[in-house]
Amino acid sequence: MYFTFWQQVLRYTGSLVAMCLLAHLGFAQVVPPPGLPPADASLPLDVADVLHRVNHRIPAHDSLGLQRGHHMLLLVPVVGYSQQTSGVAELALDIAFQRPGANVSTVVGTAQYTLKDQLIFMVTPSLWLPENTWNFVADWRVMRYPQSTYGLGMYTSTTGGVVSMDYKYLRLYQTAFRRVAPAWYVGLGYQLDDHWDIVSRNSRREVASISRYSYGVSNRSLSSGPVVSVLHDNRGNAINPQGGYFFNALYRPNFKALGSDTNYQTLLLEGRLYLHPSPYSSNILALWSYNNFTLNGNPPFLDLPATGWDMYGNTGRGFIQGRFRGKNFMYGEAEYRFGITRNHLLGGVVFANAQSVTELSVTHGRVQDGTFEKVVPAVGGGLRINLNKASRTNLAIDYGFGFDGSHGISLNLGEVF
Repeated sequence: MYFTFWQQVLRYTGSLVAMCLLAHLGFAQVVPPPGLPPADASLPLDVADVLHRVNHRIPAHDSLGLQRGHHMLLLVPVVGYSQQTSGVAELALDIAFQRPGANVSTVVGTAQYTLKDQLIFMVTPSLWLPENTWNFVADWRVMRYPQSTYGLGMYTSTTGGVVSMDYKYLRLYQTAFRRVAPAWYVGLGYQLDDHWDIVSRNSRREVASISRYSYGVSNRSLSSGPVVSVLHDNRGNAINPQGGYFFNALYRPNFKALGSDTNYQTLLLEGRLYLHPSPYSSNILALWSYNNFTLNGNPPFLDLPATGWDMYGNTGRGFIQGRFRGKNFMYGEAEYRFGITRNHLLGGVVFANAQSVTELSVTHGRVQDGTFEKVVPAVGGGLRINLNKASRTNLAIDYGFGFDGSHGISLNLGEVF
């Protein structure tokens, strides 16, 4: 198992990680040019600094770059592997900048092509105006996405009853938040989920329904509605928070008048807290609660809350995306983040999470939502490589083990939450 784990890590991160590790192992042998002081191993380092010490024609980062109004740009090519994509070629983009008196603004984007013939383009900006008066948050993506799904509820299996769904997907989410009190914001926005060319098949024939749920499992489904949100965010830097807490309550009514297939309403409640267990250490205990509820109506199947379908696709490390799906979804995670090297180039994490969805019942042909009956946890750990010390952007490589027999690797540009 451990051999398989490291094989997948090397496959997933490709030449980038190999280059980083080789540079890290070798930079102690590099002698600075005449007139430069010797390197201080306790000073923060990132990948660019390491490469600069190997080859001085490669510029090092300025740790004050964001404070001076500069933009930090990372382009990370990755060739690797994950459960939902198989082999994948990816170009990840991370832009960070900071306006006067504001939190760090970020733009995270990715373009991926996978061996499962999936094509993914995604951009998730979070832009802060000076003094944090406004925050503009978006999630835009276009996908061609064949994907396995496992039905509804917590009693599903990865070996039986698996349905292959092939579809194309357009997501347009945009919310503008206005500050109404220190670190508190009220937001208004609009969200659109458009799935088309949906084809659902089992191993023998085309199917018309999944887990006796007939809404949006074939042809096309569309959800469209305004959003109203209350947000608290005093983290300062969402890429890698060093403290503070985050809270978001988002109410979304979907209306046929705006193009939705059905009228339904949802409520998202999310909280994140960052603690320093020891005053003598910069290590962080991070806590995350993510809960998505259907207040009434029947969302299309692909718009139901599910594992790995939060905004950044990070819920449920250790499980394949879409592993559990239901009308109501509750999720919690704790992660301990610690340094490995004194120069902050390498770090590590250990984490545990748990999730549950409500069961579905059909009475007299009518779909009814049930209760939370089963919780499935997961545990794991990971490595952090400092790609940009100014924006505190890490390359996150994690491996998780779900208590249903699932296990797998995940990769992120920035912290998972």
